[in-house]
Amino acid sequence: MSQSLGRALDLLSELSEHPSTLDELASRASVHKTTVMRLLRTMQEKGFVVRGDDQRFRLGSRLFALSSKALEQRPIRAVAHPHLARLNAETGHTVHLAAFEGDEVVYIDKFESHYPVRMYSRIGLTAALHSAAVAKVLLADMPLGQQESIVQDLDYVRRTPNTLMAPEAMLAELEQVKKQGWAHDNAEHESFVHCIAAPIRDADRRVVAAASITTPVVLLSYDELLKLLPQLISSTEAVSADLGWVKTERTTDE
Repeated sequence: MSQSLGRALDLLSELSEHPSTLDELASRASVHKTTVMRLLRTMQEKGFVVRGDDQRFRLGSRLFALSSKALEQRPIRAVAHPHLARLNAETGHTVHLAAFEGDEVVYIDKFESHYPVRMYSRIGLTAALHSAAVAKVLLADMPLGQQESIVQDLDYVRRTPNTLMAPEAMLAELEQVKKQGWAHDNAEHESFVHCIAAPIRDADRRVVAAASITTPVVLLSYDELLKLLPQLISSTEAVSADLGWVKTERTTDE
């Protein structure tokens, strides 16, 4: 990757977090302020950034179009959408769809909770591999050797007292997920949120995505959340069937 392209992408990443002035962006960059300004002007001409009356740069409308196209190019999202929308309508809770994008698990669709108490998340955010239920579902389908390689390299950041903090614990968790056919985040990423996730399979029985139900603990206890598991699995199996998956008696190899 060229240095200019890399720096421009870094600036877009900065602006995705919050609008910033030229001085603010330059203070966080590893290059001179004039270089930052030159990159911003080029991206502004192309519609990737816009400068407001407050002199802060923001993401531009060109990125809106690109993000829509990016989502359209993920057929799993279109197939899953009606089933997960129905699950969201039936349960009233936040529903996510996630899949691997390179080495990261990314949320590619979201259905908001119907309740006033909500948690922050959005399409395009990455999921922590060692604490998110959707990530555990996707990792559990991998061959053991690949799992071992990945979990050895994870950055085990302790986010709550329940966060898994060692490769051995992570591998044991993935083995359990593979056996039972679903995963949980039992207040492992945020102490006030928990989640259950189930796999979506294609015609070759590979796990190509994961869907989840996420709730604040003040709305549902962990036991109450688990009562939604049959609805979640019914929805993910319906999506899988639309992708060509044929249900058989479940085994630990499925």
